Amino acid sequence: MGKQTKLQLGLLTGDPSLPFEYGPAGVSGETERKALEQALTAVRSLDRYTVTLFSDHEQLLDALRARPPELMLNLCDAGYRNRLALEPNVPALLELLGIPHTGAGPVCMSLCSDKAMVRLLAATHGIPVPSETFVDLTADPLVLPALYPALIKPNAGCGSIGVSAGCVVNTPAEADVWLRHLADVLERPQALIQDFLTGSEYTLGLVGNPDSGMTILPALEIDYSRLDPALPPILTYESKVDPDSAYWQALRFRKAELHVDTEARMIEHALFLFERLGLRDYARIDFRAGPDGVPRLLDVNFNPTWHWDGKLAVMAGWAGHTYPELIGMILEAARQRYAM
Repeated sequence: MGKQTKLQLGLLTGDPSLPFEYGPAGVSGETERKALEQALTAVRSLDRYTVTLFSDHEQLLDALRARPPELMLNLCDAGYRNRLALEPNVPALLELLGIPHTGAGPVCMSLCSDKAMVRLLAATHGIPVPSETFVDLTADPLVLPALYPALIKPNAGCGSIGVSAGCVVNTPAEADVWLRHLADVLERPQALIQDFLTGSEYTLGLVGNPDSGMTILPALEIDYSRLDPALPPILTYESKVDPDSAYWQALRFRKAELHVDTEARMIEHALFLFERLGLRDYARIDFRAGPDGVPRLLDVNFNPTWHWDGKLAVMAGWAGHTYPELIGMILEAARQRYAM
């Protein structure tokens, strides 16, 4: 019996040589370098693949035409040329070139990037959501919250961009200041005013596809117990990118302890959203409870952090899967979807 041919896998990431708008210093740093190193090590440890890295966006189109992989592991959550607004362009390019790839397609990415639209879909189908008001930041006068405290965040974007301690407001004056701040910094001038939910915050990780079977990873809870009580307990941008911030230093993850009925409802809602929004291969769905203890939908993450120490990897570890095994599960889900 002949030796099995390994599948030619591409690994597509952001471009470390270009400005990186998500980074606090505007460039890729040590966190991104180590994450790429860990991802390459994980993929190379999988026996079924040979891997080629695609990270030079200046030459990306030519490189994909010259040596298209049989399957692309799309970890380019930075967007084409490291522009987050162009994240859907990456799978669009792969699809134009006929290159199978992991993860969501461009339509799903564009839809999920509009948080108000996702909330509307969820609410229409009976999924609990926060009370919410959409704000056009170019309007005059600006819409202000009807009740306080309130949470004001961008309608578009990912990675908690535009979410800092100041986004939790307690007065009309504070709300006006934060709305005008967002109007100055956001590429798409749209914001959401939501009830500030004070209950526990959870996330569910899903790997697979509805047609071939889904793996639900153990639910994760954000542990705010070490955070200064003067700071609002939220997942800020600083908690993800700034090691010197109080949020980065204080926040931890822990395995959620949920009532069986509550967890079952969260899973039901997550599975519905996964299929209805067209998510593929893996995703992360975030919830936060209100004063009544009912978890409400916060966000749908179509390209959740794939880093070796990110929430998805943590949840996979609780289920007994190593980081390379998690990457292998995502690849296998894509292969089954493409019948490869």
